[in-house]
Amino acid sequence: MDRIIVRGNGPLSGQIPIAGAKNACLALMPATLLSEEPLTLTNAPRLSDIRTMTDLLASLGAEVTQLQEGKVLASACHGEINPVADYDIVRKMRASNLVLGPLLARLGHAVVSLPGGCAIGARPMDIHIDALTALGAEIELKEGYLHAKVAGGRLKGAVHEMRFASVGATENFLMAAALAKGTSVLKNAAREPEIVDLADCLRAMGAQISGDGTSTIEIQGVDRLHGATHPVVADRIELGTYMLAPAICGGEVECLGGKIALVESFCEKLDAAGIHVEETRDGIKVKRRGDVVNAVDVVTEPYPGFPTDLQAQMMALLCTAEGTSVLEEKIFENRFMHAPELVRMGANIEVHGGHATVHGVKKLKGAPVMATDLRASVSLILAGLAAEGETIVNRVYHLDRGYERLVRKLKAVGADIERVSE
Repeated sequence: MDRIIVRGNGPLSGQIPIAGAKNACLALMPATLLSEEPLTLTNAPRLSDIRTMTDLLASLGAEVTQLQEGKVLASACHGEINPVADYDIVRKMRASNLVLGPLLARLGHAVVSLPGGCAIGARPMDIHIDALTALGAEIELKEGYLHAKVAGGRLKGAVHEMRFASVGATENFLMAAALAKGTSVLKNAAREPEIVDLADCLRAMGAQISGDGTSTIEIQGVDRLHGATHPVVADRIELGTYMLAPAICGGEVECLGGKIALVESFCEKLDAAGIHVEETRDGIKVKRRGDVVNAVDVVTEPYPGFPTDLQAQMMALLCTAEGTSVLEEKIFENRFMHAPELVRMGANIEVHGGHATVHGVKKLKGAPVMATDLRASVSLILAGLAAEGETIVNRVYHLDRGYERLVRKLKAVGADIERVSE
């Protein structure tokens, strides 16, 4: 099993290119099921989750081809479609549930296994089920599979208000409603940039959607969608992660392709912590204002609030801040599993339920640590960049799900980091 070894060696300097958003691409790929014509995605990230979604779509009858070193995905679904999303593939990744809406819209029936993914909370499917049921689907759970069908074969437009602004449920509803008969309105919809990116793609395919980026989205169903070419939006979580690298260990790094609009609430916290963030012609430039990082409090919230997927990385920064910070996790339970590993590196952290209190220390010290999920993995690497001595991060296979060529990118700005196989 691979490990990543990090040795703290001072400030960083240079440029880091930001890949296309994993979470956006994983929602865009199932849209190929909605049309017989090809869908081409440019700026696609090269990640294991993308390969998993490729395998899933192939099992359903889609043809997916990687072009230009994997950064362009061309897909088509013009043949016979298999309506069954099997457990052996779906268990590997939570986003596999995003084929449910498109299959119902295209075929009028589907059998989809309950999904897997990182162990960071229940993330129940009932919000998805409620949204699709509002459009006329009948869904029941049998032996770990969701068996879904539509009376008459075609979904019908409806008004539905979600009890929680779920990103995945919003995406499933959008794709399903795009081919439903009549007008659909989704209230309390998720507002994330990935939602806007999906809506842009669906519009390019001929869908009639308005209000994306707000809490109320309206979809006028059409009879068919056509092919399109669409660029995947930059990954705001990768962007925020690499912005934290110079914040943690000093120096100045420019994140190419980044936009402040993607991470505004995150940038506000960096500013309060004493980190200078400046948008340039090519991206975002980040550096400390002084030698000390200030303690700040963080509450994770649905977009446009502070992203839960940057909470672990932000905690790594606050471990050596001056003062005491409190982080409150309001999106997922059980998402402070990285805290005990940071404590092994000398951090002073107390966790009580959904709150973590971080008392800043002068310096972290390298230690063997274990990654528990995707974002926890990279938080430990960030901490290792500024720690004294050597940090060995075990179980780094999580990283391959969400960070494209992380070791190469950090090395390019001066980090002492390597990936080794046992």
